[in-house]
Amino acid sequence: MATILLVDDDLAFSGVMRRALERRDHDVTAVERYDAVLPTAQRARFSHILLDLMLGETSTLPLVKSLLAAQPGARLVMLTGYASIATTVQALKDGAANYLAKPAGMREVLAALELEDAGPGGLRPPRPLPLRQLEWEHIQRVLMEHDGNVSAAARTLGLHRRSLQRKLLKRPPSMRE
Repeated sequence: MATILLVDDDLAFSGVMRRALERRDHDVTAVERYDAVLPTAQRARFSHILLDLMLGETSTLPLVKSLLAAQPGARLVMLTGYASIATTVQALKDGAANYLAKPAGMREVLAALELEDAGPGGLRPPRPLPLRQLEWEHIQRVLMEHDGNVSAAARTLGLHRRSLQRKLLKRPPSMRE
C-alpha cells in the first residue's frame, strides 16, 4: 500500500484520482492550496507525490526540491495541463521521477508512480496540446505576467491591442471542443 500526497486544485480531477487510488487500497491525502503543500508534507510520511504544476496562478515547480527534502525516498510525479519542454527539464533536474501531461489516464498515472505496470506497449508518449490550446495558454500567461494590462501584453506578443482583445473575447479552445 502506497501513501500518496495528491496536490491539485482541480477538485473534480483530484476527487476522481483520489477515489481511484483509494479503490486500489492506497492511502491518499489531497491538498488544493499552495500554502498547505509543504506543511502537509512535513506532518506525515508519503511514499509518492503527485504534483500539479499549477495551483491557481502559482507554479509548484519551486516546491519540487523542498518536497523531496521533506519526503526522502518519495517518488514525485508532475502532472500538468501546461506541459512544456522547459518545465519538464526543470522538474526532472529538481528530482521529479516523471512528468505527465493532462489528460492522463489512471493506468498512465499508476505506471508513472510505479504502482502498476504500464501494460503492453508501456507508457504512451504525451499527446501534444492542440495549437489553439497552446496559443490560448501562452496568451493567458503573458497577460498574467503583465498584471492584466492588455496593451503591454499585446506589445510582448507582437499583436495589435484590438487583435488581442478579440482573441480574449473568445472562449478557451477546450470549452469549445
